[in-house]
Amino acid sequence: MLHFGGDYNPEQWPEEVWDEDVALMRQAGVTIATVGVFAWSNLEPEPGRYEFGWLDRVLDRLHDGGIKVALATPTASPPPWFTLAHPQAMPVTADGVRLTHGSRDTYCVSAPEYRAAARTIAARLAERYAGHPALAMWHVHNEYGTDCRCDATAAAFRTWLQKQHGDLDTLNEVWTTAFWSQRYSDWAQILPPRATQYLPNPAHVLDFRRFLSDELLSGYVEQRDLLRAANPDVPITTNFVQGGWVSVDHARWAAEVDLVAVDHYPDDAGPGAEEETAFAGDLARGWGGGSWLLMETAPNLIYTRGRMHAKEPGRLTRHSLGYVARGSNGAMYFQWRQPRGGAELFHSALVPHAGPDSPVFREAVGLGRTLKSLSPQVADAAPRTARIAVTWDAPSWWALQGGGRPSADIDYLAAVRQAHRALFRSKLETDFVFPGVSTDALGDYRMIVVPHLYLVSDEAAAAFRDYVAEGGHLVVGHLSGIADPAGRIRLGGYPGAFREVLGVRVVEWHPQPPETEFALDDGLRASRWAERVETAGAQTLARYTAGVLAGAPAVTRNRFGAGSAWYLSTALTDDSLARLLRQVAAEAGVEPVLPGLPSQVEAVRRGDLLFLFNHGPEAATVPLPEGEVTVQGGGFRTVRPAGCGTPGGTPTGMSSSPGRSGGGR
Repeated sequence: MLHFGGDYNPEQWPEEVWDEDVALMRQAGVTIATVGVFAWSNLEPEPGRYEFGWLDRVLDRLHDGGIKVALATPTASPPPWFTLAHPQAMPVTADGVRLTHGSRDTYCVSAPEYRAAARTIAARLAERYAGHPALAMWHVHNEYGTDCRCDATAAAFRTWLQKQHGDLDTLNEVWTTAFWSQRYSDWAQILPPRATQYLPNPAHVLDFRRFLSDELLSGYVEQRDLLRAANPDVPITTNFVQGGWVSVDHARWAAEVDLVAVDHYPDDAGPGAEEETAFAGDLARGWGGGSWLLMETAPNLIYTRGRMHAKEPGRLTRHSLGYVARGSNGAMYFQWRQPRGGAELFHSALVPHAGPDSPVFREAVGLGRTLKSLSPQVADAAPRTARIAVTWDAPSWWALQGGGRPSADIDYLAAVRQAHRALFRSKLETDFVFPGVSTDALGDYRMIVVPHLYLVSDEAAAAFRDYVAEGGHLVVGHLSGIADPAGRIRLGGYPGAFREVLGVRVVEWHPQPPETEFALDDGLRASRWAERVETAGAQTLARYTAGVLAGAPAVTRNRFGAGSAWYLSTALTDDSLARLLRQVAAEAGVEPVLPGLPSQVEAVRRGDLLFLFNHGPEAATVPLPEGEVTVQGGGFRTVRPAGCGTPGGTPTGMSSSPGRSGGGR
């Protein structure tokens, strides 16, 4: 069954509201509610004094209403009494400032007092609720990612480093501590990266990000194991959250959760929101091995930079089903009821301040019906594997965030999103692969795109080389293959790890002003970056046309074994990158999901079901092998490849227009 629901915070409301909540949830078709995420101070108002009665009544009400519960451990937001009793457990910034209570995430994951308190509250919840009939899953913590640089963190960091490197001689070699007289002669000399005079050691910073990922994971595992011991039949997860500030390698974490759960909030009010939805869904499917769960998104608002944007009619439905089409086991939101006060009092909700007589709730009711109808068709659908993949590597992202880079405009996430966006706009289905974790899946793809894969191990380099030699099509972007996993530069010319398979050698970088756009001699356009490339067997496909690089190779192709490898030494514009990737895809024998698809229509396959989303305002006719169907402006349609279905709302012909919000006919 597909999940439908979201974060429910009954502790924020008087008890008389709870019955209305359950009634409205039933009206909307809600199947599951996440409860208790930020309820620690209500569950344990004083040290060792627990108040579970209110939670008993909430869970019983939900169960009586036929609604399951994802019960959270509230450890992302310790209560005021904890931080007053244990000020040393508060996080310390890189500037050495110890933060005070007053928000969420007020903890240091390495503080023994915090870890003990987190285990205790998790154990008490497990003891009381592991057998409750409403319990469908455990939701540990919330959006792991809090950073701390305190002395407890320093001690834990040194222990981690000793396990990773073994001895100081090895660490000094890996960190290149001979530079600036940073050689360590005692483990006690090593601290977390803190504010310093000038540039910190990038290897030190990179290892600290890896340590934080592992340290946060150990906190999750402690709680997970307590919950699992209480009832091994209840699945356990935590909600992954993206952001440059998040020191979590989710590709590695995925093996430790029973179900990958993801929070995603698009931040572009224009067509970029649909592109971001596709990106997040494809990435989550990669982490989850095909199956995952959208744990949070904003139902009726898009948070752009500096203001909120109300979603147009039908957009909530299209976004939600876009995640489902890409493998999500449902659609869940933050949050159920919009609060009257607090830091996020204007945050999006299924029941807004206006109440259920509102556009968002009416659309949610229709979406609930749609998800119920879709459940038997897609809930057990086999994971879909695309024929094209894009690489993702969190440590490469971290490594490219540091100071001292050749350009302040380097943006790992933007480069990966652009590659995915170019494929999305070309109607080409896309997966993600994780060379920092595993390269076993490379052979499943006809074409792999490698944007900004800065850190590459010898093993990963060999796997990519073998992939091309065996007939694969590899497209490598600039700033890839530059360093080993420790961040040490591969000597002899860029892009070190990929020089052989690409048949090129880069001897100079020429970063460009971000506003500068220039033409290559084949009509492609580029900006932001250029390089002096020497070919070593590769064919030049496009050249620079101006400046000191005029006539020099810009885009190359190298036949290697049975396959081919392309190198992009510059940052192509969106249109130019899409054009090039379509050419490579055609050579690789990969076709769009549906040939001739209108530009505003998106097609996604899940199992044997085809989702069609019309993101434009006007109706669109979609050609199918068996005929054609019409998708209303702002609406969606589901069909099966073997037949275009019927327009009357049967499982093979479900349709929606914005005015009817996903209910079918």
